[in-house]
Amino acid sequence: MISLQCVSKWYGKFQVLNDCTTQIRQTEVVVICGPSGSGKSTLIKCVNGLELFQKGEIFVNGISVGNPKTNLTSLRSQVGMVFQSFELFPHLSVLDNLILAPRQVLKKTKDQAIAKAEELLKQVGLQSQGSKFPRQLSGGQQQRVAIARALAMEPIVMLFDEPTSALDPEMVNEVLDVMVDLATAGMTMMVVTHEMGFARKVADRVIFMDHGSIVEDATKDEFFHRPQSDRAQLFLSKILHS
Repeated sequence: MISLQCVSKWYGKFQVLNDCTTQIRQTEVVVICGPSGSGKSTLIKCVNGLELFQKGEIFVNGISVGNPKTNLTSLRSQVGMVFQSFELFPHLSVLDNLILAPRQVLKKTKDQAIAKAEELLKQVGLQSQGSKFPRQLSGGQQQRVAIARALAMEPIVMLFDEPTSALDPEMVNEVLDVMVDLATAGMTMMVVTHEMGFARKVADRVIFMDHGSIVEDATKDEFFHRPQSDRAQLFLSKILHS
């Protein structure tokens, strides 16, 4: 579903990604972790063209992300993205946030878009919140709306960039529960997160990054119980016992 081959990226002279290679199969859930500044968010944003890369190749469902002829708008309609900040339109109701892109990009009728939006709000536990505005919701609720909005585009892949990092601790689980349900339902997912409990529960693989490189790419059992690198061992000793 997703293929990265020798992907490198620079900001000026600073190399932020260094020959990153991995593949994500359909229905696979891959967690990307590592210290701050290791290139995790940059890597995931390269997958749908939000960040440009200077070397290597990325394919999503056979479509080359780096090809200048690729219609990135069309590609992004198939790749759902959820950010740290919720990125909801504050002047639109929850329901209107969900139906905007399906109507404009997928050309759905208003009735079709509303029916799908209501179904998704029920899926994320917010069926009674459609008429509210984002400012009237908690952070956890806003992030669940953001997930529902991404799902409204009927994506083949979901990308999550530290989706719980901006939330109060008590709101984290309500978002992770929705993500667990998505994973269980077979959604292909790349998730940048420090939530190791989530990784242990649903990840098929864990990618550990440091200084722009993929240091480890292993099954979750291998990563948590038999990490190969000293750097990953140090990271786990700090994050699991903090």
